[in-house]
Amino acid sequence: MHILVYILIFIASCFVLIKSGTLLVKSLVKIAKFLQWNEFFVSFILVSFVTTIPEFFIGVISAINGEPELSFGNILGSNIINLTLAVAIGVFVARGIECKKSVILPNLNYMAIAMLLPVILMVDRNLSRVDGFILLVFLFIYLFQLFYQKQRFSKAFIDGLREGSLPFRSFLREIFLFFGAGFLILLSAQGIVWSASSFSKLIFWPLAIVGSIIVALGTNLPEITFGVKSALMGHKDMILGDLIGAVVVNSTLVLGTTFLISPLKITNFSIYLPGIIFSIISVLFFLFFARTARKISIKEALFLLTIYFAFIASQSMVKF
Repeated sequence: MHILVYILIFIASCFVLIKSGTLLVKSLVKIAKFLQWNEFFVSFILVSFVTTIPEFFIGVISAINGEPELSFGNILGSNIINLTLAVAIGVFVARGIECKKSVILPNLNYMAIAMLLPVILMVDRNLSRVDGFILLVFLFIYLFQLFYQKQRFSKAFIDGLREGSLPFRSFLREIFLFFGAGFLILLSAQGIVWSASSFSKLIFWPLAIVGSIIVALGTNLPEITFGVKSALMGHKDMILGDLIGAVVVNSTLVLGTTFLISPLKITNFSIYLPGIIFSIISVLFFLFFARTARKISIKEALFLLTIYFAFIASQSMVKF
């Protein structure tokens, strides 16, 4: 099959995945309103989990297909994008972002540990089901402390959840849309995994590198879009909040679930080395910029953007 066909299937699958993910969350919110679910629970899903839906389903599908390296590469690349490219774009639109002590700073340590934990666990060249369980335990700890930060999530979304009640007929319609969106997510995730796998074989690139560059950029469009919309709406504090939450969920829920389904045996460590190095670099500089003056300026955003492009360039130097 021609390489152009794989590219078109990949782009179409990314588009369907993002659109169906948005539809899934909108339906969930309306269902929650009808069932009178806790407002914090729903707003937490919106902020911390909606943008990681693409990574999660790609992780599950790649693991089922016996290709967990695609998910691992995707998460390495996604986390780097979140702390460099996505932050930089948000800062450019918002003309600088303050790192509020009550919202952002308490979660920085959790984010750094979550991002580096998979790197530590892979030292023995094996990411096992036990490692996956450890990642999920850390997620539980993060969620437990996050529960005490309800105000962070309620500020932007609670008013919308308090709007009028949902008729029963509309409730049934949302149930149908919810499961329909879930089916489209699974289908599009399968399309992304298949096209990425086929593309990597055609150009002789390892799946981990395809995942960290190509797939990661496609699956991080929701984070970038959310950041731009938040900046334009004046919710600047939500930009970093979402990106920090996405890094934690990516590193714990997505990878934990992936390795529980299909452990990863690392035979060529050099393939993952640029992702590991730039993961450390990106998280260290992000922490430094966030803590000094408690603001990320445009100059600092340009530096973070440089880190991302250096990461992309470094992948071309990997010996397969």
